[in-house]
Amino acid sequence: MSGRFGLMVGVILAALLIILQSVYIVPETHRAVLLRFGEMVDSDIPAGLHFKIPIVHEAKLFDVRVLAMSLPTKSYLTIEQKPLDVDSYATWRIVNVGDYYRSTAGDEINAVRLLESRIDNGLRDQFGRRTMHEVVAGEREELMEELKEELDFLTRKEFGIEINDIRVRAIDLPTKVSDSVYERMESERLKIAQEHRSKGEELAEGIRADADRQRIVVEAEAEKEAEQIRGEGDAIAAQVYADAFNQNREFYSFYRSLTAYEETFSSKGDLLILEPDSEFLKYIKQSTR
Repeated sequence: MSGRFGLMVGVILAALLIILQSVYIVPETHRAVLLRFGEMVDSDIPAGLHFKIPIVHEAKLFDVRVLAMSLPTKSYLTIEQKPLDVDSYATWRIVNVGDYYRSTAGDEINAVRLLESRIDNGLRDQFGRRTMHEVVAGEREELMEELKEELDFLTRKEFGIEINDIRVRAIDLPTKVSDSVYERMESERLKIAQEHRSKGEELAEGIRADADRQRIVVEAEAEKEAEQIRGEGDAIAAQVYADAFNQNREFYSFYRSLTAYEETFSSKGDLLILEPDSEFLKYIKQSTR
């Protein structure tokens, strides 16, 4: 009895195992392909419960949600042969799992490598048709849209992949080019600064020359006015002397002689030779009488 029960349990377990091996579930976010001894016999299997023959069949599931990939920074030449370092990314999803499996063997790494190659060629072509200004600002959106449409057509046909979007995150000049640009900018700024300095020096020289001219004019006018004042003062002084002389000519003559004596005999080393009857000694003679 126990032997028959054990056999029955074994048969039931084997049946359950066969049933489990014969059933597979495709999630809502995935699609599947069915292989028979490695050869694809069914593709684009939708979400749900499905059956297969154990050992003979193998089901492979693929995520059909939108995936993102970051592209390595590459250098591209514009139509003027100016290099630009471009950092970009793309979003994509599987739309035909059969074509996807045949082209990539179901390996996402292979898919990313293939997409990178196509996008790299597309960017190189798009940048080569445009100027630096156009790819940086003028036609950047148009470039991305045109590239997306071209690549989407190719990748759908070749890989069963839809390109949802391609975006450029940053566009920079290569380091060597940036250094030369900065050096040229610095040189141009130094040239402009030197021009401003030259103009400033020229203006300063003009101001200094004008100031010197005005100084000379002011000094000349001041000297002229001073001479006039001195002349007027001398005239007034002469008039005062004349008036004083006319009031007492003898006293004025005496005063002038004393002043002359004082100036003449101010130094002990001075020597003056005069005749005894000289007019200069008039008041000295009178004082000795």
